[in-house]
Amino acid sequence: MNISILGAGAMGSLFGGLLAESGQKVRLLDIDERHLEAIRRQGLRLETDSSDRRIDGLAACRPEQAPGHADLLLVFTKTLHTEPALRSAAGHIGAQTLVLTLQNGLGNAEAVSRHVARERVLIGMTNWPADLLGPGHVRSHGEGVVRVLGLEGGASRGASQVAQVLDGAGLQCRVDRDVWTSIWEKVAFNAALNSLCAASGCTVGQLGAAPEGVALARHMVLEVLAVARAAGVAVDEQRCLDSVAFAMANHRDHKPSMLQDVLAGRATEIGAINGEVLARARQAGIAVPHTETLLGLLRLIEARM
Repeated sequence: MNISILGAGAMGSLFGGLLAESGQKVRLLDIDERHLEAIRRQGLRLETDSSDRRIDGLAACRPEQAPGHADLLLVFTKTLHTEPALRSAAGHIGAQTLVLTLQNGLGNAEAVSRHVARERVLIGMTNWPADLLGPGHVRSHGEGVVRVLGLEGGASRGASQVAQVLDGAGLQCRVDRDVWTSIWEKVAFNAALNSLCAASGCTVGQLGAAPEGVALARHMVLEVLAVARAAGVAVDEQRCLDSVAFAMANHRDHKPSMLQDVLAGRATEIGAINGEVLARARQAGIAVPHTETLLGLLRLIEARM
């Protein structure tokens, strides 16, 4: 396929690199000129558990410079940049282009469908780990999965084709009719760890080392999953709590992306995570005091920056 990655940070570059290695034609679209130039000049350096290598043959440019139309556009931008990024890439989205969002949080499908016909929008979730170490240099240790589905809810031909392509790149992808379960459980995971670490300055391990951190994370998970159930989504409370506990025990030095944004003075994705959960909670008449308090704290931190 002719695949473009909109938002070639850590995750976008990981996916782009692995897809290129599997034989797909890949173009990375981003506005970080240093990252793009490093990839054009010397390829993408990709560190995984299997090896440390350079991947050549990746095209890299700004979204508005992308030629022709992509068969598949993977959206990995931060949620607050989704709409301007899609506007920039509008000339690269043709009448047959499939658009898959694997972004964090809620509201992404609605944002994409304002720019692309709903029947060509795919939604999904991934928990692959990735870190951007510098221009043209990405590291991913451990493994993950990808779950996708057509926005209209069916296992469409497009979703099946995309799942096959991603799976062929080693990304462990399948079509999942219960993808909203995966999306909401990841929102609960991120609401617990991202917002708490961003507000406290703690790494994941430091959060887990304090009884207060463990208790707050549990409250966050339970509040988010209550909102998911009110929306008719079946979620597994114990599975989500186990995922948080595993991260605290095994990813002790990890700084979640929201904490990295705070440390760098950037706007965060708190609106797409805690903010969207709060909005849906209010519609359902559910109290989510911990979620709301952390949203307020992160808004204060952003305002200070």
